[in-house]
Amino acid sequence: MTTLLRVLHLESHRHESVRIETMLANGDIPCVIHRVESRASFASALTDGQIDLILAEFNLPQFDGRSALELAQRLAPDVPVIFVSATLQGTQSLEQLDRGATDCILKGELGRLLPSIRRVLRERQERAARIRAEAALLESEVQFRQVQKLEAVGRLAGGLAHDFNNLLTVIMGQSQVLLSEMNVEDPFRSRVEEMHKAGDRARVLIRQLLTFSRKQPSEAKVLSLNTVLVDFEPMLRRLIGEDIQLSLKPSVDDLKVKTDPAWLEQVVMNLVINARDAMPTGGKLAIETMGVRLDHPPLYHIHPITPGTYVKLSVTDSGCGMTPEVQAHIFEPFFTTKEEGKGTGLGLSTVFGIVTQSGGGLDVISKAGEGTRFDVYFPRVETEVPVPSGENPTRQSLGGHETILLVEDDEDVRRLIGEELRKRGYRIVEARNGVEACLVATPYMGKLQLLLTDIIMPGMSGVELAKNLRVIKPELKVLFISGYLNDVGVGGGETPGIYLQKPFTPEVLAGKVREVLDQQFSNSKKRGQTLELPQPSILKQS
Repeated sequence: MTTLLRVLHLESHRHESVRIETMLANGDIPCVIHRVESRASFASALTDGQIDLILAEFNLPQFDGRSALELAQRLAPDVPVIFVSATLQGTQSLEQLDRGATDCILKGELGRLLPSIRRVLRERQERAARIRAEAALLESEVQFRQVQKLEAVGRLAGGLAHDFNNLLTVIMGQSQVLLSEMNVEDPFRSRVEEMHKAGDRARVLIRQLLTFSRKQPSEAKVLSLNTVLVDFEPMLRRLIGEDIQLSLKPSVDDLKVKTDPAWLEQVVMNLVINARDAMPTGGKLAIETMGVRLDHPPLYHIHPITPGTYVKLSVTDSGCGMTPEVQAHIFEPFFTTKEEGKGTGLGLSTVFGIVTQSGGGLDVISKAGEGTRFDVYFPRVETEVPVPSGENPTRQSLGGHETILLVEDDEDVRRLIGEELRKRGYRIVEARNGVEACLVATPYMGKLQLLLTDIIMPGMSGVELAKNLRVIKPELKVLFISGYLNDVGVGGGETPGIYLQKPFTPEVLAGKVREVLDQQFSNSKKRGQTLELPQPSILKQS
């Protein structure tokens, strides 16, 4: 459909407007001309704003061209003005051009009008393209700043994760050791339990940082959303307190999604915490699930959302709600409306990252003073949730008698791991780094059955150490431990092994050690062939 050029013509003779309209139509410039001949009607048309071009006679009985140009520049400064006059010429034309007119054309030379208007249209298109480019550049700058924020989080998390999780491993490990040796009636038991809980809360915080830095490995599984929510309900009730009424409304259908179980729990927990903080004096909180069919993408998403069946998780609160200005920033990392020290600004950002990584999106409906509803969409999975087989009975003992080479540069972590594994019957050979491990392992290579090593160490990484020892003993089993799984370390795929993320408790470590030792090597491993390490699913943001 052709867009008509909207022309405002200041002219006392109607036939002049008809002549110009015919000329423009013959010149493939379809237009609609609105003719006016008084100051009042000219000003009214300018105020309405529905014009693309002004053509004006310079000499009118009661309204001259100078006044018309001044009025047009004040009321419609972006609309070009072309004088089409029988008398305007010479110095008068130069004067009007100097004052801002686009062109001055004599009625006897009307053939110049078409090229002049085409130039105006071309300049208007160029101006519109420039405005679009500037808007795109501004949007790119905003996105770039967002990427910079995420990169800053990534650097922060990468710098903190290794050392911080070493500390948490010692805190949580030693507190569990104390709990295992204390009687239930011990008066100090509750204090040790609180210390253990504090360590676990710190673990959740560093996990959020790792999620942003794209260094947090995920283990996606097919889950029943309703089952996860029902099992999680008691914790949620303790989390929100007694002054908030929780209503859980799971769908009658068994809704299945594929994501990391810990990530799904984190989504629910962060949304519930956000709702709780929006209701400081109490209120109502509803969590509902249902199957839906999406034919348009949710408002907040990254990856393309294909039409199809999805699982919708809705979290609705009766709290203070949000203004549009606040809602525009809720998924930005470090953005928070809470007082200093009351929030990290990572909760909703984590939700956004997890949901989009899982192939979903979000809608948010909120109004100041009237509460908020978050609608989270996950792709629906139709396959059955795998049921654990009963063929492998629970292992009665997590101990053993094998020889393990333990390599860890943090002395406190190494001491904790060594003591706990020795208690369970293992023979432990310790080293502080990769170079030292190569030296102390030599006399034990015949008996050595497992390399338990940190990944990030000075001098030689755990991955390089494993590769070197595998040259001597291809069947050597490997268990990597670290605060995070980075792009260069285990992700290189050159050394097969199993990964255990810090922080962990002695019980978890013992179970993983026993699991690795009980694995049977395939013939390909015995021949020393290179095997690919399973790649983690990495959270991406843009």
